[in-house]
Amino acid sequence: MATEFIDRVTLHVSAGDGGNGCASIRREKFKPLGGPDGANGGDGGDVVLLVDDQTTTLLPYHRNPHRSAPNGGIGKGDLHHGADGETLVLPVPVGTVVKSIAGEVIADLVEPGTEFVAAAGGRGGLGNAALASTKRKAPGFALLGEPGETRDLVLELKSVADIALIGFPSAGKSSLIAALSAARPKIAEYPFTTLVPNLGVVEAGDVRFTVADVPGLIPGASEGRGLGLEFLRHVERCAALVHVIDMATWEPGRDPVSDLATIEAELAQYAVDIAHDGGDLLPLTERPTLVALNKIDIPDGQDLADIVRADLEAAGYRVFDVSAVSHRGLRELSFAMAELVAAERARREAEPAVPERIVIRPRAVDDAGFRVTVEETADGPVFRILGDKPERWIVQTDFANDEAVGYLGDRLERLGVEEELFKAGAVPGSTVVIGPGAGVVFDWDPTMVGGAELLGQRGTDLRLEETGRASRKERKAAFHERMDAKAEARAVLEAERLAEKRARESGA
Repeated sequence: MATEFIDRVTLHVSAGDGGNGCASIRREKFKPLGGPDGANGGDGGDVVLLVDDQTTTLLPYHRNPHRSAPNGGIGKGDLHHGADGETLVLPVPVGTVVKSIAGEVIADLVEPGTEFVAAAGGRGGLGNAALASTKRKAPGFALLGEPGETRDLVLELKSVADIALIGFPSAGKSSLIAALSAARPKIAEYPFTTLVPNLGVVEAGDVRFTVADVPGLIPGASEGRGLGLEFLRHVERCAALVHVIDMATWEPGRDPVSDLATIEAELAQYAVDIAHDGGDLLPLTERPTLVALNKIDIPDGQDLADIVRADLEAAGYRVFDVSAVSHRGLRELSFAMAELVAAERARREAEPAVPERIVIRPRAVDDAGFRVTVEETADGPVFRILGDKPERWIVQTDFANDEAVGYLGDRLERLGVEEELFKAGAVPGSTVVIGPGAGVVFDWDPTMVGGAELLGQRGTDLRLEETGRASRKERKAAFHERMDAKAEARAVLEAERLAEKRARESGA
């Protein structure tokens, strides 16, 4: 049973979420103040693309395009850290190109064993043992794990070959690659027999190289007609092209010279986005090119080849008369292809090796790590805080825990957020949003005092309480107010009772 060939898929990958940290206090006999022992959560698993030379198709990702890595384990008490999520390894064929949905090339995977992190797992949250300090000795909260990265990627398979055979359908490309190598592609007497690219290994003298055969091109291929243009990505890496021209076409109105001109015009419409040699992008029409006049073994085939050879050579092409059936001219053609491959390999070896550069981009001295922008709305200005640290801290905060919210406020204050809000024109009560989109909304209160020394019981923060605990004087004043109100109410009721009594007596 033949394997279905898939060379382009859209892959949806989701890395694992980090596990939540644990808030726990050690409780042992005779140790009432054992201290915090909540452990950290585990990191979420990554999604990694691994180049595997035994994988030849993207079919598994066509059938199952959604792939997710496991989450990290939650932290537990007694300093039992959560387990890290396992890395999800996805094997891809040699020559896989990773692109964004918008078409931007992200990675070109051509070497077996190369790994590319498609989605990074989220970091696990810290437990209260890691958050303890001299001022916050027993935190009643822990940090939440960060969500894993989610990405939509386009995987395109581009064959790694030295020479590409191109031409009209039924020009004999598949027969030619079968005669030159041990490849056994499907061959039949009708157009579009080749539905998938075929690869064959050819030896000419001491040179061993790979030849690729792609589905045939037809006029209008650049506008979506036929199959060939869709598969031209498989010849982008080729150092040279071989035009296979049919000397025995059965279609009226066709001749070898016009066939070549038509194919060249279609190649010019194809935009190359992967360089064939790792350097600048070279259009397909500018690659070294040979012309193979195929099927000269049939009647009138050799005569037609003799007629058109002069015109093709005058145009600058090296022309070879070949027959895939009788193997005439194949030796000369294979050695000519080997010359181009050897010249390209020699050129690459002669190029000076480019040392690997490690780029270090230190943060600027005036970079605060965040920025404050002002957005005008119908309800007044909204101050939005954007930056890696504030946005990450928001994700890590458990807003159901007042102490955790107070800890977030202290972190933002130390980062300098309040000072920047003052500079931006914020006033008490202004709406502050942290993060893009809906984000997390706060009513800013710059009068709130910072510091862990104002904490209440574990899990609470007195700064977030609407009313504090009343003093003895305040409780005494409140008691007298209640007593006076009761006395006044009793006096009013007594006056009403006496008035009703006098009214009854006068009536009698």
